[in-house]
Amino acid sequence: MLNIDELKFDEKGLIPAIVVDNTSGEVLTLAYMNRESLQISIDEKRTCFWSRSRGELWRKGETSGNVQHIVSITADCDRDALVVKVNKDGPACHLGNESCFVDAVYESDEPEKFTLEGLMELLKGRKTNGKEGSYTTYLFEKGIDKILKKVGEECTEVIIGGKGGDKRETIYEIADLAYHVMVLMVEMGISLEDIHNELASRHVIDKKVKQEKMV
Repeated sequence: MLNIDELKFDEKGLIPAIVVDNTSGEVLTLAYMNRESLQISIDEKRTCFWSRSRGELWRKGETSGNVQHIVSITADCDRDALVVKVNKDGPACHLGNESCFVDAVYESDEPEKFTLEGLMELLKGRKTNGKEGSYTTYLFEKGIDKILKKVGEECTEVIIGGKGGDKRETIYEIADLAYHVMVLMVEMGISLEDIHNELASRHVIDKKVKQEKMV
């Protein structure tokens, strides 16, 4: 484990800190820390930066409530930059965006990597700005009863595929079920982070139960 004194701060006493969402891996923001703000971040387990514009310490979320809870802080090989993985309580950007990095400068023709977060954003877009001919838009227009019916139907298809021992078919049906469940989540205002946090809480409980059994 590195000591703060082993890090290389620049001539102004600062070190860049790249903040990354621990759940999605998305880069949230680039900020700067000095020795004091880094120590505060470690002690309080939440991000604290040095505001270059205001010339003062800045605890992320102290006014907005969008606190970033630190999971880990890692230095690069030159020890002059940090990656800070966090679990966030809200958007990272002061404009209300999940990430500060939203304005494209260049995009190649390579297909963008699929992520559940990306699919979730697409589904949200279909709900707020319906697209003609879109099946997802159709589901949102029909409402909760139609969505729940489809979730039920896909559950049955998963059971049939699994009972039949057809791995490929079961994968296909699980993907269908996952999609319709995510549509339900958007309809009900449930986020991927909500599900992640629920599963994480159960993991902790499960770990404690295992430890108790060992004793």
